[in-house]
Amino acid sequence: MRINKILSTVFCCLMLTSCYNHGQQTPDAWDLTREQLDSISFFTTHHYTQGYNFVVNQDSLQLLDDDNNVISVMKNDVLVVADINIVPTDSLDSIWVKVARDQITQGWIHESEMLKAVSPDDPVSQFIDFFSDSHLLIFLAFFVVVAAAYGLFYLSRRNAFIVHFRDIDSFYPTLLSLLVAASATLYASIQLFAPETWRHFYYHPSLNPFALPAILGLFVTSVWAIIIVGVAVLFDLYRRMPLGDAVLYLGGLAAVCAVDYVVFSLTTLYYIGYPLLIAYVCFAIWRYSKVSHVHYVCGNCGGQLTQKGECPYCHALNE
Repeated sequence: MRINKILSTVFCCLMLTSCYNHGQQTPDAWDLTREQLDSISFFTTHHYTQGYNFVVNQDSLQLLDDDNNVISVMKNDVLVVADINIVPTDSLDSIWVKVARDQITQGWIHESEMLKAVSPDDPVSQFIDFFSDSHLLIFLAFFVVVAAAYGLFYLSRRNAFIVHFRDIDSFYPTLLSLLVAASATLYASIQLFAPETWRHFYYHPSLNPFALPAILGLFVTSVWAIIIVGVAVLFDLYRRMPLGDAVLYLGGLAAVCAVDYVVFSLTTLYYIGYPLLIAYVCFAIWRYSKVSHVHYVCGNCGGQLTQKGECPYCHALNE
């Protein structure tokens, strides 16, 4: 009996200490070669690596082939990063990048020189590159302010409807202008406080706000909101106003939104945009609260009226 108890105890111990299957043994995720680690480190700080595609946006770009011969690639040529080499002794730029247009046309160039002449091969990146050009912003700011001032003056002389000044009974135009101002402020804030986050987005853009960091996701969401509210404005104007008046109103709204973009994207870089945005929101809501809200509809054309009497659209008399 005692032997049976001993054997039972030993059997139970063996059962509890039986072999455990740890699963298939795989190498550690960070068990990488030196070249792979260097590539990951370079990608983290420069946001591109081998296999990345660029488009030449200057008239030409000079490369050095392996025999130190100069070869040229032209504007709109697509280049792929074939290799990256670090030369610590190079006082001008220690990073050399080998790019290739095809199997024959490929060569080396300093990274700093290359980045001035190329942009990522992505339409969103090229759109960002176009609107980030400092000379364009200065010209755009001057043109927009002059054109908007003239346009708003012309509309006021014609007694036309203008957002913030002689607005219609719809909050969509006011909301659109506020969204443009807020998006421009957010855009400049990302460049000011999180430049590397914006640079990574520039190299790897996405229109899915849920696939991005919070600040970038908020910005992309605001862009989608501008598109949606813009469509709502078009439908609302089509329902409320004759075509001619709607076109004039859209012209004034476009001018106001353009001024909002230029003013807030530039002033935020100097921290002035934040109090200016608060003041603008208060001003826009206050001005909309002064709008006469629609109480009647014209029996002839269906136009919305604030009071009985002659319809301003078809001139029918409503009693």
